[in-house]
Amino acid sequence: MTERLKQNITRTIGREPTDNECVLLSEHMHLRSFPRKTLLAQPGEHCRYVYFLLEGAAYSSMVDPEGEPHVVQFALENYWITDHYSFFKGAPGIYTIETLEDAETLVIDTEGFDRVCRASHLLEHFFRVLITNAFVALQYRLAKTNTVEAAERYLEFSRLHPDFVQRIPQYLIASYLGIKPQSLSRIRRTLANDH
Repeated sequence: MTERLKQNITRTIGREPTDNECVLLSEHMHLRSFPRKTLLAQPGEHCRYVYFLLEGAAYSSMVDPEGEPHVVQFALENYWITDHYSFFKGAPGIYTIETLEDAETLVIDTEGFDRVCRASHLLEHFFRVLITNAFVALQYRLAKTNTVEAAERYLEFSRLHPDFVQRIPQYLIASYLGIKPQSLSRIRRTLANDH
């Protein structure tokens, strides 16, 4: 197990995994590298992996019937990303997951995930907290998208995720925030002029 993953677990649940738990996770997580613009998951295909980013950036999105992409999640170092619906239901995927930069990841497949969770209460708890946090963040973002002005959403996003603002293309941030890229450009210009 990498030190970065061990720190991620400790930071998430407030307890360091034991040596046995580290070995267990290492047996089921594998290092995989992907070049920029690699599709890690696609709609209609079963997403068999959860990815933990050691280096690089990725995002997940879905496309509406008009062909407009809607970004669901970003991931940089120390973030996890998957198509939860496909991974946990064993159903065809609904999201595209693509690398934005060359990425080094640790991956765990469905069978490994189940084995790890059955064998370790701490690791099952860790993954449950990750899934709960992802669900809560999604609900919060949906509520804000429907009730808060675009400029305020962007300000909060840039305050909470300054690394994303530096590394993620603006058109993807606009999609994530539920606004048009031109609107985000205007918001950024206005904010720059106000300072």
